[in-house]
Amino acid sequence: MTIIQAIILGIVQGLTEFLPISSSAHLVLIPYLLNWDMASAEAFIFDVLVQLGTLAAVIIYFWKDLIAIIKSVILGIKARQPFKEPDSFLGWMIILATIPAGLGGILLKDYVETAFSSPVITAVMLFITAALMAISEWVSKKTREIETIKPKEALLIGFFQMLAIFPGISRSGATISGGLIQNFDREGSARFSFLMSIPIMLAAGLLALVDLIKMPSLFSFLPVLVIGFLTAGVVGYFSIAWLMHFLKKSPLYIFSLYCVLVSIVILILHNVR
Repeated sequence: MTIIQAIILGIVQGLTEFLPISSSAHLVLIPYLLNWDMASAEAFIFDVLVQLGTLAAVIIYFWKDLIAIIKSVILGIKARQPFKEPDSFLGWMIILATIPAGLGGILLKDYVETAFSSPVITAVMLFITAALMAISEWVSKKTREIETIKPKEALLIGFFQMLAIFPGISRSGATISGGLIQNFDREGSARFSFLMSIPIMLAAGLLALVDLIKMPSLFSFLPVLVIGFLTAGVVGYFSIAWLMHFLKKSPLYIFSLYCVLVSIVILILHNVR
């Protein structure tokens, strides 16, 4: 992987990690469309580790929320009333929502790595992402605030996040859809989606670090990773800001249409090639 490729993929990661169009899909499809010859194991590790750049972006953007939640959780534990305060309860719901994806990532790791090398699987999964967003927008009343979330609802959103371990299923698209289906408003669903991404992205990055340490070409690969990380972080921060503003007034249909169009283009190109 070259420096230019790392910058391009960092920009793609930063834009698509938070926009509901699947960052994993684009990290698979961009090299495919540009005919980049990249080792699958190296590409997979890069794709996971560059997410740490966007993890930094979401932590910085939601810093005040995170401090309030962490402080409230600690105080709640000390007072032996962990669920009393709204911020504390929301923190526990975020932890609960990460469990399905954590289990899925461990149990399905080999299948996920195989899927990352298949543009066809990625294209089909993009169709699923499009359907999830369109259906959730159509059925949702958008009348609830995310602070009213219940444990079973957090687990359901967590199940949607588990689906997103496969390339083509947008994590933000799936989890925001999971919130909308339960009638939470768009902005609250997106906020919960981004906050609940922090533990799972951190865990995925740490697991990839283990694989990275085992790489024989570790030191030559590090500059590429650092550049990808920084690029993804900067672009990701502005992507979050734009999407949060967009969702205040606008539906997800435009992203659903985009996913369908990209999927069709990829399937056509694959058949032609």
